[in-house]
Amino acid sequence: MSSHDAVTDAAPTDTSDKRRWIALAIVMTAAFMDLVDATIVNIAIPSIERDLGASFGAIQWITAGYALAFAAGLITGGRLGDIYGRKRLFLLGTAGFTLASALCGFAANPEMLVASRLLQGAAAAMMVPQVLSIIHVTFPAHERGKVFGMFGAIIGLGAVSGPLLGALLTQWNIAGLEWRPIFLINLPVGVAGLLLGRKFITESKAPKALRLDMIGVLLVTGALLMLIYPLTRGRELDWPLWGHLMMAGSLVVFGAFVAYEKYKTAKDGSPLVELSLFKVKSFAAGIAVQLTFGVVMGIFFLVWTLYMQVGLGWTALKAGLTGVPFSIAVSVAAGMSVQKLVPRFGRKVLQAGALTMVAGVLLYLFEAGRYGSGITSWQMIPPLVVMGLGMGLIVAPLTDAVLSDVPKEHAGSASGLINTTGQMGNALGLGLVSVVFFGVIDEKPRPQSPAEAGAAFTDAFQNAMGWVAGVLAVIFLVMFALPAKPKQHLEGGGDDDGDAGVVVGKEPALTH
Repeated sequence: MSSHDAVTDAAPTDTSDKRRWIALAIVMTAAFMDLVDATIVNIAIPSIERDLGASFGAIQWITAGYALAFAAGLITGGRLGDIYGRKRLFLLGTAGFTLASALCGFAANPEMLVASRLLQGAAAAMMVPQVLSIIHVTFPAHERGKVFGMFGAIIGLGAVSGPLLGALLTQWNIAGLEWRPIFLINLPVGVAGLLLGRKFITESKAPKALRLDMIGVLLVTGALLMLIYPLTRGRELDWPLWGHLMMAGSLVVFGAFVAYEKYKTAKDGSPLVELSLFKVKSFAAGIAVQLTFGVVMGIFFLVWTLYMQVGLGWTALKAGLTGVPFSIAVSVAAGMSVQKLVPRFGRKVLQAGALTMVAGVLLYLFEAGRYGSGITSWQMIPPLVVMGLGMGLIVAPLTDAVLSDVPKEHAGSASGLINTTGQMGNALGLGLVSVVFFGVIDEKPRPQSPAEAGAAFTDAFQNAMGWVAGVLAVIFLVMFALPAKPKQHLEGGGDDDGDAGVVVGKEPALTH
């Protein structure tokens, strides 16, 4: 989504309150569905493992496959919306997401579930980028502040409700289906979204004819797969030589992608990625923060779930409820950081967030070592709240800090890149779980009792959390390159015209 699709359209023609707000409810429900789906699966993993006899490698692919397909398709999905119409791509993505959810819910074996999750991630990559664009086209400039505030609340709600909803649906074992309702719940929501979306969403596209950079799409997708596939499968296959060669080769393909994008920019000005953005120091640093923070999240959430449910033998519901204080802390800190703290203290808020998260991780490490397999939910609350507060201070203001010095005409392209980088980091983190978590378990003799298994998982959890603390310390240092006081331009920068013009093809500085 380069600057070339940043074209001005007329103000929204349909200003009837009812239609606009119904359209908003539809696209926000779709965004919520995707957010919940990214987190709901972790809590149901032990149930999936038991029911399908899935290996740990397959389990990683069930989570990493979604993140990888989503990351690989996000930039392409946004560009396709600009070319063929955002309403059309949104409905197509929603249909694909609903179909993939049904296939996940009826999966007969781990391979079918992994393939369905890849399809689900690819469909989400078509659906999600259209959400912000549709909001931009549907609402006049003076209303967007309120709308994006609501969008932020939906993001917070998705983070809180995903694990808890997953725990409840798994625990209730509706009609003896065990984990399957976590996917089947998307069917009625998706069908309603399709029927209402056709009627109430207004179509929009970039008036200037654009072209999709197919070679760029193939190169960036290939490079991602070459990096993450060997990481995820390596442990199971005893780290074969081809895996190391593939990972090294991914750097060459990334290099080829950068070279091709430079050529494409010079040739016809329609690259997949606007490389000039990386000349902005704060943007380049912010992308590095987003990538490494994604790695932290990918490692932490999967390892944490396995530790509680497999290592400690807790039920899905107990694990889900244990996570509620963490989610509440994230929401509280996120609200405070954007409204009150960042305007006053700037990047120090994000750095304080990184240090707070490190403190929470270290406290968790200490408690896991001290209490071992006898640790309780109550003992986990203090480190989880500290970690949640730190995370909230980072996630909410990060996008605006990254976009602070980006030229306004590139806001859409930059937003898409931030989204993609975070998802890429997440997929990378999920791949690294095999090294920092399962690698420790593999080194120990096969446990003969639940107590021995609990001890092995506790050791592995401590090792993974040590890595998380180290990565967060690196993030703290990289944050020095962010602007000291981010300029508070949120809505994608298209609103300075005297009339209520809408810049189509630009997304606001708000990530998913």
